[in-house]
Amino acid sequence: MKDEQVLQEVSKELGVIVKDHLINHQLLAEKINELITHDFQKLVSILYRMDVSEMKLKQLLKENAGTDAGSIIADLMIERQEQKIKSRQQFKNRHDENSSDDEKW
Repeated sequence: MKDEQVLQEVSKELGVIVKDHLINHQLLAEKINELITHDFQKLVSILYRMDVSEMKLKQLLKENAGTDAGSIIADLMIERQEQKIKSRQQFKNRHDENSSDDEKW
């Protein structure tokens, strides 16, 4: 479910400014690799703010030692963003079903 909304939200977290609203996995991975090299603390802060699982990240990096770390981290960030969107939609649907028009603001 790597739709444009998810990619846009992850790119915002990373501070990636994209012309014509075209963002893809490769651009995210490149930005992440740049942060790994030049501002690792900022990357850690972003991952913490996004609530990316540190244990899962460490496990994936260990299991895929020869794979581009930026790509692995991008996958996790996208996955986490998808989870957040899905959770918000479920909460909204559940809230809408349980409230009457009188209770809505």
